[in-house]
Amino acid sequence: MAGNLFARSVHDLTAGAWFGGSLMGAVGLNGAAAEAKDPAERTRLSSLGWKKWAPLQSAAIIGHFLAGLAIIGENKGRVAKQDGVGTLTVYKTAVTVVGALATFYAGLLGRKVDKYSEEGAAGATEPNPGTSKELQSAQRQLKVVQWCIPVFSGAVIVMGAQHGEMQRTSNVLKGLLQS
Repeated sequence: MAGNLFARSVHDLTAGAWFGGSLMGAVGLNGAAAEAKDPAERTRLSSLGWKKWAPLQSAAIIGHFLAGLAIIGENKGRVAKQDGVGTLTVYKTAVTVVGALATFYAGLLGRKVDKYSEEGAAGATEPNPGTSKELQSAQRQLKVVQWCIPVFSGAVIVMGAQHGEMQRTSNVLKGLLQS
């Protein structure tokens, strides 16, 4: 039972942190920062919060990848032989990579927003009419990308649940007989 309990726990907890942190940041942090009275504080406060979260989010994504590799290694026979497991593993890996890249890109956009924070804005991802084109562009892109991250990380969690369902004895037997 404890064969890969640690890896599974790390895998699930890090995916949860990635999902929850990105969703809380987009809704809570950016939403609260938009309420600051000074327009320059809106982007500055949001950037400060994201900078504090970034090391933990990075650790969660790296931990998720490493734990995933351990789980794949432990289940390499099922991945190779059980119908659907290998395909789902490939899809889940692709979604995880795309989500990690979106997270990295959001970080780059966040740095750009922080660079122009003295210009002020309506919110972390909402420009004022008078802000520079650089800040407006970064904010508009960030507004979209910030919502992609919980979508991708949420999909990773759902696919992890699907992997778990595939491990039920009846599903393993059925999947091995079909392959």
